[in-house]
Amino acid sequence: MEDKSIFYYILGISIAILIIFILSYKQDRTRLINGVIFNVFLMFTSLTIIAATQIFKSIIINIVAVFIFIVVSLIFVLGFYILMFGCLINARIVFKRERHSLSNMLTLFMGLLLLVLYIISIFNIDRIHPIVVYLSGYITLILIYFILSFFNYLLSSILYVLYRPKYDKDYIIVLGSGLINGDEVSKLLGGRIDKAIDFYNKQKIKGKNSKIIFSGGQGKDETISEALAMQKYAINKGVNKIDTILEDKSTNTIDNFKFSKEKMDKLGIEDYKSVFSTSSYHVFRAAIYAKKIGLKITGIGAKTAFYYLPNAMIREYIAIIFMKKKSYIIKISLLTILFMFLVIINYLNSKYLK
Repeated sequence: MEDKSIFYYILGISIAILIIFILSYKQDRTRLINGVIFNVFLMFTSLTIIAATQIFKSIIINIVAVFIFIVVSLIFVLGFYILMFGCLINARIVFKRERHSLSNMLTLFMGLLLLVLYIISIFNIDRIHPIVVYLSGYITLILIYFILSFFNYLLSSILYVLYRPKYDKDYIIVLGSGLINGDEVSKLLGGRIDKAIDFYNKQKIKGKNSKIIFSGGQGKDETISEALAMQKYAINKGVNKIDTILEDKSTNTIDNFKFSKEKMDKLGIEDYKSVFSTSSYHVFRAAIYAKKIGLKITGIGAKTAFYYLPNAMIREYIAIIFMKKKSYIIKISLLTILFMFLVIINYLNSKYLK
């Protein structure tokens, strides 16, 4: 009877958290808190399944419970090593396939940082000066926070991309990402355009005609604007030129939305509906920028090469940190204060015991 009470209690909490998540997600899909709530929901759902094994004699429930136990155990026991070797292996793949830029070396830096921490951990640093011990502990604490924060961002981003907008949009905005050889659409940018064209064609099948806005200015090393290059690419793919609009003044994502919004506002459609197309890893942050300028819009993401995603997601997360730097400064400050408080308590206890 007691087992049943525990089961129903945990089940009730899981359902309540799921309802909170759904309400938060429906209200604003760009909230990072959505990832936190969903993670808590997953935790209580796992506890619910484990509790269910004590009540229901089901082979399926037992198998799922064992699977959850194995996954959680692997995360706690091998998670650090999986992350470290995963970053280093990914860095090697990216090094072979992509240009050697700073932004493409983020998994290498992460892997090396984790490797350094591992090397430090295998030595008995208690014999070193206490400052070194405390400094190592502080760095580890901050690193753990950022790793957890990153995975929360990652889940929030995935939850956003999973949303499928309705085929009732008046405008489809394609966000630029730079040209190659001065006037050619890159594979990455081509993916964004293809995703927009696919949405555009599916809307036509359902009887809804839309305009595609190609948003991107002309860079210093480009002979034409990104907007014009994207338009040419789309026309070659079968898009009617009269269904295209050029926005060729923007130089960044905020400009993409700002100048595209100005064009949409001037075209006279009341309460227009719009969607934007970008790379899958960029959708979440782009949606936050759109919200900042007051543009009610949803995003769709073009597929990105799997090996490229880790670097891209880390880069996006760093951009999120700078976007919300005040919030992160407050959190790090609170962690620093907590750590200093624990150090003082530890020092006083050791002094008292002596």
